[in-house]
Amino acid sequence: MSMDETLTKWYNKNKRSLPWRDTKDPYTIWISEIILQQTRIDQGTPYFIKFIKTFPNISALANAKEDKVLHLWQGLGYYSRARNLHFTARYIYNELNGDFPNNYNDIIKLKGIGEYTAAAIASFCFKEKVAAIDGNVFRVITRLFDINKPIDKSIGKKEVVDICNELIPADKPDEFNQAIMDFGATICTPKSPKCSDCILSAKCLSKKNNTFLHRPVKSIRTKQKDRYFTYLVLYDNNDTIICKRSKNDIWKELYEFPLIESDDELTMEELKQNTHFRELIVNEKILELKVTKVKPHILSHQKIMSTFITIHTEKIKNDTNTKTSLKSLKNYAFPVLISNFINSNLN
Repeated sequence: MSMDETLTKWYNKNKRSLPWRDTKDPYTIWISEIILQQTRIDQGTPYFIKFIKTFPNISALANAKEDKVLHLWQGLGYYSRARNLHFTARYIYNELNGDFPNNYNDIIKLKGIGEYTAAAIASFCFKEKVAAIDGNVFRVITRLFDINKPIDKSIGKKEVVDICNELIPADKPDEFNQAIMDFGATICTPKSPKCSDCILSAKCLSKKNNTFLHRPVKSIRTKQKDRYFTYLVLYDNNDTIICKRSKNDIWKELYEFPLIESDDELTMEELKQNTHFRELIVNEKILELKVTKVKPHILSHQKIMSTFITIHTEKIKNDTNTKTSLKSLKNYAFPVLISNFINSNLN
């Protein structure tokens, strides 16, 4: 039995029951694939169910306000995914008459869709013979063939792509792609692969050479950047001020409290001398001041150290920020770091 037949036979007996598995609708598959980027299935599934219920089709998503899309995405992170989803839905609705493209070459032209996602949609929905290669597939193939070339370099990536294109059957590209991904997610796992349960262990070269824990190889390790955020949570009576992040940075288009970013943690004296602080507080009487430090917030390549300075003042000085009631904060899309603070300290 060939390797692709072995995998698809295993898949048909062991495939995971997932809410997007019983459809060939490209919109639904697209939403699931974007949500599951950088997100575990157990975390992403509730978001998928809620997202599809709120936006059941391209028309519903295209005609939604971006703030509503971002608010629904709150907690998933990588918010550019949500912005790209909304942009692309509007493009398909307005420029393509609401018809999702039905082939890889057209799908990959859409904003926010890369090689893997385009291949997944093309093969799952339209049975196009194109390999969908995610992290699981890279791991399975580099282990089976003991590939020591780095997959974040073109030479290593090309070798994996070439092998997958040879393995993928023309009649069942959808089953093969899902099979090898499921196999990597449940059997050929990163740290503790279930080699005793592996149907391909006899053919696995990295198992034979005892190199499987070193596959795949990556050459680039991005250094983590430390950032220090001081948020000013100003309120008078029951109102506060927030602002939308507009720079090309993390959490773009999400809301936050007025922010002071510094090279290190600010002392209270440094805070009082800060220009932004003085612009907001000067000539306004502080009735109460509370300092709340939260645990570091870890992103893929950044660590955010945050302090929230809650200030009760007689009157909020507000020139350019959005003024809202404390009770209304739940209606805005915040990064999960800020949302957690609000839920713990302002409710």
